[in-house]
Amino acid sequence: MDISDHHMTDAGIVRPDVHIEVHVKSQSTVKRSEVRTHVLSLLDRHSTVLGSYRWTEFDDEFLTKNVESVAVADLTGPKLVDLKAHNLCIHIFSLNDDSPSMLALEEEEELSAANHWLLPAAEFHGIWESLIYEEGIKTQLLDYVSTTIFFSDRNVDSNLIAWNRVVLLHGPPGTGKTSLCKGLAQKLSIRLSDRYAHSQFVEINSHSLFSKWFSEVHLHPSALKLVCMLYTNIVESLTAARSAAQAGTEPSDAIRVVNAVLTQLDQIKRHPNVVILTTSNVTEKIDLAFVDRADIKQYIGPPSASAIFHIYLSCLEELMKRHIIYPRQQLLSLEELGTMDFMESDVTRLSLTLRNLAQRSEGLSGRALRKIPFLAHALYGKSSTMTVEVFLKAMERAVDKQRQEQASLVNCV
Repeated sequence: MDISDHHMTDAGIVRPDVHIEVHVKSQSTVKRSEVRTHVLSLLDRHSTVLGSYRWTEFDDEFLTKNVESVAVADLTGPKLVDLKAHNLCIHIFSLNDDSPSMLALEEEEELSAANHWLLPAAEFHGIWESLIYEEGIKTQLLDYVSTTIFFSDRNVDSNLIAWNRVVLLHGPPGTGKTSLCKGLAQKLSIRLSDRYAHSQFVEINSHSLFSKWFSEVHLHPSALKLVCMLYTNIVESLTAARSAAQAGTEPSDAIRVVNAVLTQLDQIKRHPNVVILTTSNVTEKIDLAFVDRADIKQYIGPPSASAIFHIYLSCLEELMKRHIIYPRQQLLSLEELGTMDFMESDVTRLSLTLRNLAQRSEGLSGRALRKIPFLAHALYGKSSTMTVEVFLKAMERAVDKQRQEQASLVNCV
């Protein structure tokens, strides 16, 4: 894989990379070189695309038989892109359908210490694309990990230029931090499939951080395997353990265990193919010893009005696809509304209603927002199938109900 962001031609012209993700059907046994040849032919015939375009139907019998989709990935905005002016990075993958395996704290206990997935996992398919944040957050995370691999390839001395392969995502609950980690791991397994023969994702449960099991774990990952490890709420666990030890309410070796966790994170630097992803629901009083080890400390807050608009838009498109909203009606993007100066007309009316609903929904978490369409249908749906206009009115009522419930909870505290 070409890790760099740009590719230099022999003539000295810089051609920016465009990533093409090719999802091969699980039952297909064809060689990846054959898939690549047919995909290049497809892209040569359709070299101008609008934004992140995805093909799911093909006029090529080979692609129809063997490929689920071909996607131009991670381009922002509805602008036309000439693929011939870019360096095409083609990533070919198939999904692993296996359920996650569980590691127990003790042989006789059912309590799971960690869950383990082989990547790319069918369970994680589409997570990355479904998460909508302010422009740049997801790209920066991908670029960060790409740079760690690139620096390792060039044998950069990590004692001179420090990086620990540790990412900290922090912010209020319900903003998609854990999902973002899963989506990032999935994305990396696809982007680095030419480099690593296998990829895996290990989610360490917070209750096992200070267990005997955790203190005895030693990483021995194969150099041919990409390993993404997720520690949820690690900051809370470390901070609580330090506070308890200092207050004398925990065993005297609590600090020793905390230091063992931090030492293990330090040892990860010896494994260039291991990435540590961590999350925290607190944004203050973060354990300083841990923060020093995190290269990226990204705040993930509640979605903005524009992000909410795109979240709702993706939900409505899905419901129209499933004929729960019918008939299908064209909804404009914010960019398209902007070109019309947000003026109301027969063409823009429904999209402007959605924009107003998004503004009205500010302050709700991403988790709550994704439930609004379901609640709208469940509580206010007059029939199994509704028009876009009727459904938007039901969503307004569902948003009002969510706000009332939040206010009631706050008053009870």
